[in-house]
Amino acid sequence: MKIPVFVSSPTTLSPSQAAARAVLIRQLEDNDLEPRALGRSDYPTELPLREVLLIARHCSGGIVLGFEQFRAEIGIIKPGTPDEKRVSVPTPFPTAWNHLESGILFGLRLPILVFRENGISGGVFDNGVSDVFVHSIPPPEIKGTAKDALRQIFQRWAGKVRDHYYYDFKR
Repeated sequence: MKIPVFVSSPTTLSPSQAAARAVLIRQLEDNDLEPRALGRSDYPTELPLREVLLIARHCSGGIVLGFEQFRAEIGIIKPGTPDEKRVSVPTPFPTAWNHLESGILFGLRLPILVFRENGISGGVFDNGVSDVFVHSIPPPEIKGTAKDALRQIFQRWAGKVRDHYYYDFKR
């Protein structure tokens, strides 16, 4: 039996993003973990945010995939504040659902793995915001020592997921 884990990821991805996501999902499957996600494995019968909570409650871990979903070519960050900053280079943003879903996973005290594409920042994707290290999304053609390192990351996290499933979850 596979242990369910919540996957926070946009449903619509570019071909290269979908290939990178497949690399990460394969790691879940290699560790006997079952990916669960709203709009992929589970479809809402209630309000989507409530459905996320219902799915996550039945999971023993979570993985957050920060893929670019919006790009601002120019703009102002924190307008009208002392921290106002003009942006004049393309700046990528993830889906807001990553932040909502990671908050739910964190609140449920589940072991979390966080990955982000280059340039993605803010919220859960900032180092030091939570007790988890933020990893780079691997390239679809990952090989050699990089693939071994990714496998080790997943094995360590999968151990925490199993501990939650067999010990914490049953309490």
